[in-house]
Amino acid sequence: MKFEIPKIDEKLFVLAEERLGNLTKPKGSLGRLEDFAKRLAVQKNVHFPEIKRKAVFVFAGDHGVTEEGVSAYPKEVTYQMVYNFLNGGAAINVLCRFAGCDCIVVDVGVDYDFEEQKGLLVKKVLRGTRNFTKGPAMDRKEAERCIEIGRELAHGCAEQGYDILVPGDMGIGNTTASSAVISALLKKPVKEVVGKGTGIDDETLKRKIEVIEKGIKINRPDPEDAVDVLAKVGGAEIGAIAGFVIGAAEKRIPVILDGLISCAGALVAAKLESKILDFLFAGHKSEEKGQWAVLSYLKLEPILDLGMRLGEGTGGVLATLIVEASLKLYREMATFDEASVSKKLE
Repeated sequence: MKFEIPKIDEKLFVLAEERLGNLTKPKGSLGRLEDFAKRLAVQKNVHFPEIKRKAVFVFAGDHGVTEEGVSAYPKEVTYQMVYNFLNGGAAINVLCRFAGCDCIVVDVGVDYDFEEQKGLLVKKVLRGTRNFTKGPAMDRKEAERCIEIGRELAHGCAEQGYDILVPGDMGIGNTTASSAVISALLKKPVKEVVGKGTGIDDETLKRKIEVIEKGIKINRPDPEDAVDVLAKVGGAEIGAIAGFVIGAAEKRIPVILDGLISCAGALVAAKLESKILDFLFAGHKSEEKGQWAVLSYLKLEPILDLGMRLGEGTGGVLATLIVEASLKLYREMATFDEASVSKKLE
């Protein structure tokens, strides 16, 4: 799989830094907000970038591994929550209305037949993955198709004028699949990257760890081949998120990651093309330690730390407000000369 990620122009970084240094404030006093603004200028490849449209794409898929009793909720919740998203009743809908963010749901692997309706894109690759304790979750072609769908959607976002994107997720069992992907790609013991997901008890957590270990042992995913790992122990929505991140980077659209599942997708993307890192922000620090492992590997510092573990893109959408605020300051504050304010004494 070949991708075309644009190069970063370091001259824009210097120009943005000079402007920030001339604004009416002590140098560096806005902390990380200044870093966000500089990165946006470089990512968008313009001195004065704008954020006019933003969206979260909630990628949905089912997981065969739920047969092993790894979640606190039944499989049916996946399609039921898709309807909740479409009816505007989920947490992500509330936050999108608050943040002025569009919300699009993508069925990439739900074991349910949806009718066409506003706000839903049916891009189904398969009706849920297979139980990876009995063999690969997907075949390689299915995994590649999931990636390509996400990439195509991101390219479409560029045509529609979106300036910033958030990958969200929905899928009962997807913290199990994401933890398996992270464990395999980072070569870390399962127990170091798995958490309680939907709120499982200690006994179920123990079973979850054993299930992931069994899946990795049976399928032997190649840590040097991200698509192989995705196919053998991953999920459709994880693959679509990976492609979405890559496609956004190809079109110079910054992406704000959410929690465990979106970070698992970003890890797959980074293993396929490391240049995507120039276009990523970490929206928040999840309660899932697998996400911490990915952010550490990708060298991304979370914008928020609110003890969240919901998914859907909620933490990422909240973080768009902070990133947008950094750009407002960068664009709208007066310089010392414009405000006739004396600069710091030399």
